[in-house]
Amino acid sequence: MSNENSLLDRLQNNDTKHEAFRELISLYQERLYMHIRTIVLNHDDTDDILQESLIKIYQNIDTFKGNSQLFSWMYRIATNQALDFLKQKSRKLNIQEGELNEYLIDQLEADSLFDGDEAELLLQKAIATLPQKQQLVFKMKYYEDLDYQSMSEILDTSVGALKASYHHAVKKIELFLQAN
Repeated sequence: MSNENSLLDRLQNNDTKHEAFRELISLYQERLYMHIRTIVLNHDDTDDILQESLIKIYQNIDTFKGNSQLFSWMYRIATNQALDFLKQKSRKLNIQEGELNEYLIDQLEADSLFDGDEAELLLQKAIATLPQKQQLVFKMKYYEDLDYQSMSEILDTSVGALKASYHHAVKKIELFLQAN
């Protein structure tokens, strides 16, 4: 935590902000990329959202109060950017959430950068059938192995609600996989 506090102090100091931000990027860029990628599934969209998230983080670092971990605060920004992107995409394509999930899976199948096998694709299809909140919770727990407390800070939801969402998501995914 003291390393994070030191980094935060440097980020909030105009004399050291740029150098500290480069350090922040080297520490978290890959994790943020993977987090966003699990939400939007497409590499190019992920890159765009990551850049927007990093800009937003840079512009707002002075407003960070320290009520959560810096990591959680950045993940919340990246998550919100990704969710906003999906809302805009569904409006642009004039489709509902369920249809957008199908569209994203179709795009994933055509993505040359997708390195998953048939089982991973089937899992992605199962996840796509879940409501958005359950998708987020499942992906954060399954792919990123985040603890419930961190997810609580990122998603601004209680630990109990997250555990319930994860449990329901797992059950629905199991049923989907058994049927396919």
